[in-house]
Amino acid sequence: MRNLLFTAFSILMFFSCQKKEKQPDILFKKYDETAALKQQQNHPKKRMQFKLFQSKVLDMNAVFKPFHEDLAYFSEEDYQSLKPLILEQNIPSLQKNIKEGKLTYEKLTLFYLYRIRKFESDSTKSLNSIIALNSDVIKEARKRDENKNKATDFSLYGMPILLKDNINTKEMPTTAGALALQRNYTKNDAFIVEKLKENGALILGKVNLSEWAYFFCSGCPLGYSAIGGQTLNPYGRAEFETGGSSAGSGVAVAANFAVAAVGTETAGSITSPSSQNSVVGLKPTIGVLSRTGIVPISSTLDTPGPMTKSVVDNAIFMNAMRGFDKNDTASKQLKEDYFKNGLDIKLEGKRLGVLKPLLGDSIYAQNVDKLKKAGATIVEITPPKFSYKGFITLLNIDMKHDLPKYLSDQADKSIYIKDIESVVKFNKKDSLLRAPYGQQLFEGIVNDDTTLEELEIVKGNLKAEGEKFLQALKKDNLDAILSINNYHSGIAAVAKYPTLTVPMGYKKSGEPVSLTFVGLPFSERKLLEIGYAFEKITKVRQLPENYN
Repeated sequence: MRNLLFTAFSILMFFSCQKKEKQPDILFKKYDETAALKQQQNHPKKRMQFKLFQSKVLDMNAVFKPFHEDLAYFSEEDYQSLKPLILEQNIPSLQKNIKEGKLTYEKLTLFYLYRIRKFESDSTKSLNSIIALNSDVIKEARKRDENKNKATDFSLYGMPILLKDNINTKEMPTTAGALALQRNYTKNDAFIVEKLKENGALILGKVNLSEWAYFFCSGCPLGYSAIGGQTLNPYGRAEFETGGSSAGSGVAVAANFAVAAVGTETAGSITSPSSQNSVVGLKPTIGVLSRTGIVPISSTLDTPGPMTKSVVDNAIFMNAMRGFDKNDTASKQLKEDYFKNGLDIKLEGKRLGVLKPLLGDSIYAQNVDKLKKAGATIVEITPPKFSYKGFITLLNIDMKHDLPKYLSDQADKSIYIKDIESVVKFNKKDSLLRAPYGQQLFEGIVNDDTTLEELEIVKGNLKAEGEKFLQALKKDNLDAILSINNYHSGIAAVAKYPTLTVPMGYKKSGEPVSLTFVGLPFSERKLLEIGYAFEKITKVRQLPENYN
C-alpha cells in the first residue's frame, strides 16, 4: 500500500513539475498584394474589383499583444484536441462539454483566439474579419469558470461573442469601420452589450463591416472599411461576395471564430451576409431589441440581431439581448421567450407562402418541396409590384439627424466630427486612405434638403407599399412567406416585418444560398420554430472547406 501511494505521489509530482513547452510566436506580416489585385480586376462583378485587401491602418500584432503569454502555452496539439469539442458545436453542446469537465470557458476562449490568429496570419487564408479583441477576455473567462454553476445548457454564459464594430463597448473603440471614429472609446456599452454581459456572455472582440453600415459609398465592395480592409468570404475568398453590411459577423461565424456574432440591419444587412456565409441570421421587428449605443443609419429601420451557426443558438442569443430600453423610443415591453420549452419541430399545420416568381430557382423549388413533404401547407402567391420611391430619401434624412445625435450623446467626447458634412470634409483631406471608393452616399445626404414633414409622408408611403407586397400574410393566414437570401429584405424592412434566414444549399460553384422566412411583426418566436423545423429536415450547413 505504501509503495502504491508513493508511486501515485511520484506520478503526480512528475506531471505537476512539467512545464508546457513555450510555443514560437506567430506574427502578422504585410504581404505584397499587387498580383492578387491585378487578377481581381478580371472579376465579372464590378464591385468585386477591389482596390485593396489589407487594412492600411490596423496592426494585428498590436491587437494580439495582450494574449502573447497565454497563447505561448497553447499549442497546435491543444488546438487539435479541442476541435471535436468546439468546431460547429451549438451552445447546448458546448455547455454540456463544460459541465462534464471536457472543456472550460478559458480553453474555449483560447481556442478561438488561437484559431483567429492561425487563419488571419496566413496570407492565403486571411479573411480580414477581426478589427479588435477584448484584452481582458481570458481573465473574464477564468471568472466564468470559477462560477460555472451559474450556467445552464441554454444560456450564453461563458460563450465568446463577436460584435459588429458599430456597437459600443467600453473595452474597445467603436469605429463603424471609419477612420473618423478610429478613437471612439465610448464611456458606456450599448444596451444590448449590457444585457449580454448580465447574461454572462464574453465579449471576445469586434468585427469588420461595410463602412458606415454600407451607406457611405456607391457601388463599392461589400465588407470593405478603411479600418478593417476588405473582408473575404471563406466559401470563396475574393470569389464570392461577403454580403453586407454585417460582413465580418457573417464571415467570423461561418469560419468558427466565435460561438456567435451580433449584426445590425437597416435593409438586408443581417440577411445578406448570413445568406452569403451559410449562417442563421434574424432581423427582428423594430423595437424588439434596443438600438441605444449603436452607430445609426435610420432610427426608423435600424435593429441589431443575432447571427449564429444554428437556429437553437439564435433563439438563445435573442433571449440574452432582449429587454425594454427607456432611452430607445421604439423599444417595446415584451415578455416573449424565444426558447422556453424548446422549439416545436412540427411543420404540420404551418401555412407557408411561396413566391411564384422564385420557383424558377431550382434550389428554392427543391426546398419548397421538402417543406411540403414534411407537412407544411404551401400557398403559391404572386405579390403586387413594389415601389422603392423615396427609400434613399428616408435613409438620407434619418441619418442626417440620427448620426449627430449619436455623436453628441453616445460617442467619445474627443471625437470632433459632429455631423455628415464634417465626415465628408475629414475624408477629403486624404481620400486615398479614408475613402478610396468615394463617399457618394454621404455627399448625397449633405445635398438632400427634404423636410421632416416630407419625410413622414415618404415613410408612410413606403410602409404601405411593404404591407401591400406582403399582404398575403394576413389575407391568406400565412405563418411566413418564403424568399431567397435578402431578395425581399428591403420590402420587409419598410413594412417593419421580421426576417429569418437559414442555409438551404449551395450553388454548383459552392456559393451558399439561404431560405428567408418573412413574418408579421413580433412573430420572431414563430419564425424560429419554422426555421428550426426546416433546419432539421435539411441539415445543409457545411464548414468552409479550407477552414476545418
